[in-house]
Amino acid sequence: MENVIDIKGIIRNFQLGQETVYVLKGIDLEIRRGDYIAIMGPSGSGKSTLMNLLGCLDTPTDGTYNLNGNDVSKMTDDELADIRNKEIGFVFQTFNLLPRTTALDNVALPMVYAGTSKKDRNARAEEVLTDVGLADRMDHKPNQLSGGQRQRVAVGRALVNKPSIILADEPTGNLDSKTSLEIMQLFDDIHAAGNTVILVTHEEEVAAHAHRVIRLRDGMIESDKRNQ
Repeated sequence: MENVIDIKGIIRNFQLGQETVYVLKGIDLEIRRGDYIAIMGPSGSGKSTLMNLLGCLDTPTDGTYNLNGNDVSKMTDDELADIRNKEIGFVFQTFNLLPRTTALDNVALPMVYAGTSKKDRNARAEEVLTDVGLADRMDHKPNQLSGGQRQRVAVGRALVNKPSIILADEPTGNLDSKTSLEIMQLFDDIHAAGNTVILVTHEEEVAAHAHRVIRLRDGMIESDKRNQ
């Protein structure tokens, strides 16, 4: 299987006044197409920084990052924005939906940036909302939906451009345990459909769904194991 992500020697430092904070200290990571990965680690281990780099929200201080054959470590902000829209579907703990906009229009939003026609946008958004179990909620606004339904809208939005990877940051962090289980079942289904899924989580129950668990400590990979 080919690698969708290939990271070599990634270092990320931040300047805080006179002080340099070393957050990632030389990460090597290969992620194959179709992998299902959980990234774990205590606070301060560097998992959020790694996620921002994987999601092209940030660039490394040193090292290379190839995403689907594109070297993103040297890209401009505009090029990164383009790659983010085409290659990465984001799911956040706080859903990040537009409050005055229907589920359908929230899901269609990435296709607006991609320049897709309204007819094609709506058709694809309807298809995705049906896939995530919200066929009867397309015209509802976020405040008319439960937390679990809102996260399903967010998952639909992440899938709509058929990205190379789905990147989810604590996707069940704001949900009760029953709803969390339903959302994780949805991620299992998304992975089974052939998508590459990367979860950042501190919850072992969430990580148990993944097929591979990468644990960070002090800016380095402490372990990288496949779940049986």
